[in-house]
Amino acid sequence: MAKVILTIICIALAGSAQAANSIFKCTKDEKIVFSQQSCPEEFRQHKIEYQLGITTETDSDKKIKTQDPLQALLNKKTISKKRLLQLLDSEVYRLRQENSYYEILRASELQKLERNRYWQKKEPTDPEYIESINEMNQHFDQLVNVNASAINLLIDRKLLIEKETTVTN
Repeated sequence: MAKVILTIICIALAGSAQAANSIFKCTKDEKIVFSQQSCPEEFRQHKIEYQLGITTETDSDKKIKTQDPLQALLNKKTISKKRLLQLLDSEVYRLRQENSYYEILRASELQKLERNRYWQKKEPTDPEYIESINEMNQHFDQLVNVNASAINLLIDRKLLIEKETTVTN
C-alpha cells in the first residue's frame, strides 16, 4: 500500500514539475520530504526518476549537484547535440500526450453538455446548445493548435540540428 501511495505522489510531483525528470525522497527518522534538490546531509536520500510513464526509485545517499539547464546555458556551458535531440524528442512526446489529454477532456465536456441538454429537454438543434458546443470546440481547438505549432517548431529545430550534425561529420 505504501508503494502505491508513493508511486501516486511521485507521479503527481513529477507531473507538476515538468522541468525535472527526477525528485528526491529525503528520510530522517519517520519524517519523509520530497524535493527537487539533493537532500541535506542529515537525511537519507532516494532518487525517484520519472520518464515516459515509468517511475524508478534508487537509494542514492551520495549528494548530487543538480543544475538547471537554463543556468548551464547562461553560464555558457553547452548541451551536447545528442542531449539536445533527446530533450526535443521528450518535449514533442509531452506535447502530443497533452493533445491526447485535451481530446479526452473534449469528449468529457461534450458528454456533460449532452447530459445538460437532455435533462433540460432541449433539442439537439437548440441554438444555445449548438453555441455551447461551438465554444467548447473552439477552446479545445485553440489549445491543440498551440501545441501543434510548438510541435512543428520543435521538429523543424530537430531536423536542423540533425542536418548540422550530418554536415559536420
